[in-house]
Amino acid sequence: MRLINYISLFVFIVVASTSLHAQTITILDSLNNEPVSFATISFGNGLGNFADEDAQFSFSKEKYSDVDTLFISAIGYAEKFVLTKKLPETILLRPSVSQLNEVTVSAPKDGKFKIKKSKGKTHEDLFASWLPTVESEVAVLINRFEKKTTQILKLLIPINAESKYKSKGKGQFATIFRVNFYQNQNGVPAEPMGYENIVFSVDEKEEKFFELDVLSKFIYIPEEGLFVSLQVLGYENSKGGLAQTKQYREIKTSRGIQKISTSFRPLLPFTNELPGQKTFVRSIFLTKKKWQIFDKNYNKSSKLIQSGHRNFGMGAEFKVWEN
Repeated sequence: MRLINYISLFVFIVVASTSLHAQTITILDSLNNEPVSFATISFGNGLGNFADEDAQFSFSKEKYSDVDTLFISAIGYAEKFVLTKKLPETILLRPSVSQLNEVTVSAPKDGKFKIKKSKGKTHEDLFASWLPTVESEVAVLINRFEKKTTQILKLLIPINAESKYKSKGKGQFATIFRVNFYQNQNGVPAEPMGYENIVFSVDEKEEKFFELDVLSKFIYIPEEGLFVSLQVLGYENSKGGLAQTKQYREIKTSRGIQKISTSFRPLLPFTNELPGQKTFVRSIFLTKKKWQIFDKNYNKSSKLIQSGHRNFGMGAEFKVWEN
């Protein structure tokens, strides 16, 4: 009898410990079984996470006890929802042509051209900087240089790596970002353009601007311009991949448990030195994912908006044809 009790206890411990382990799910293209890297995993409550470069993400019912449905999406694919009660090991996403516009390359292969640069704007003021979180995407309108045929060679991404504050225990970090491209429809970001994932890592060694080389992507700006967006995916792990960590904190308050999104470094300096309004933001874990211009109608209590820091001053280096 005692032996049976010991065996029962052992089985219970094994089962209990196994249930605490996170399940690893892989997201694949339904047509060719290719991995859909960095797919978006929405929880349906304004929070979520991302798959890594191998199209895998981990999910634990213990860690996300209040999440019953996952909404899986990626540019160029139809969104799919799955119940967390019985998650499969593999999730297949169906390509959706209607969600992806092909890129038309119309720039001349020959002819005279010059290298031009839009310098962009940055600063080191922490209080005039955007705190990147995984649920937010920031988009900036970039036009052709002097209305001529223009290819983007580099993106000059403003960052605030807090170099002045390193002596105060800020420490090291490495954060993974993604860049996306969208059509300009009447001054608002519209359909995504058919470019592959552009993912890169930024650490505390960078200063003022991160230069992202996109020459090999052959990005030509349409006559109406295009929107370039920046999106933080999370911290980099020790192997150089995307760390699969919880992207928010749960804090006990008098009103109950409040979920606070994790903010990542480096900060993104917003500027008050650019004319007009060229910056849009959106929450990517919400169902509609609607873009909103970054002004008082978006959030009148935002200190950035109140102080006039309403634009993200991304610059670029261009190849500009003379004819």
